[in-house]
Amino acid sequence: MGIMMLAVVIYAGLNPPTTHTMWSEGKRLGHVDQHWVDVDEVAPVMLRSVVAAEDANFCNHWGFDMDAIRAAIAEGAQRGGSTISQQVVKNVYFWQERSYVRKALEGVMTPMVEAVWSKRRILEVYLNVAEFDQGVFGVEAAAQHYFGVAPDRLSARQAALLAAVLPSPKKRSASRPSTFVSKRARVIQDGAATIKRDGRADCFE
Repeated sequence: MGIMMLAVVIYAGLNPPTTHTMWSEGKRLGHVDQHWVDVDEVAPVMLRSVVAAEDANFCNHWGFDMDAIRAAIAEGAQRGGSTISQQVVKNVYFWQERSYVRKALEGVMTPMVEAVWSKRRILEVYLNVAEFDQGVFGVEAAAQHYFGVAPDRLSARQAALLAAVLPSPKKRSASRPSTFVSKRARVIQDGAATIKRDGRADCFE
């Protein structure tokens, strides 16, 4: 437990140099594209877009969205119940493959991260370690890869398209979106505007 808390405290201020997924993809592909960018250098609409897409109640929970978990259980494998905080813990500290051991460790560590890190820091780490395409990690690399712009220049539509590929980055494209991805991006764009209006973005803006 002490080691886990130490790991949480360290990454509250120190940027993770890599993750298990980046390491394994680098080994498979020969390289990965990832460049850390401070959250202040990311367009605010990008933060709102990933929250709208992945965890609309991000500001209102302590790491676990119980309504989403109950819905996931009710719908079986049709949807996931993981919050952005849980995904950050999984991506930074653990591995992707499903296992009861990983879920148990994730369950212990997620409240620690919520207690020590700010919500804005959680999103900063999330956006820098998320995979957006094969071998493309982080919003800076993704913005350049798909649109040839810096992350602070992303438009609302571009941010929504990036958020739309996150659940399945190896099968979806932000620059050549399928009909499904394009429709999902429109929903995300509307959702990002909604959480700005109703205050659900206040904890990270």
